[in-house]
Amino acid sequence: MNAQKPGGVKEVLPKAGLVVSEKGNLTEILCKPKLMPLKSITLQKLEEMESKIAEVSKQQTLQRLGSARPRT
Repeated sequence: MNAQKPGGVKEVLPKAGLVVSEKGNLTEILCKPKLMPLKSITLQKLEEMESKIAEVSKQQTLQRLGSARPRT
């Protein structure tokens, strides 16, 4: 009954009692798919900031062009 494994560890099987094996109970469990955002929150905030900066820059450019015109 006792078998010698190549690693030097002896395998001992009990003569009385229960032997529990978990090998037969392993099965795949499928979970619901999780929805992932296409854009992260950080990326959305960054794009918002960039658009605000571009808008402010455009307004400032228009104001400069309006004030830089020579009056006749």
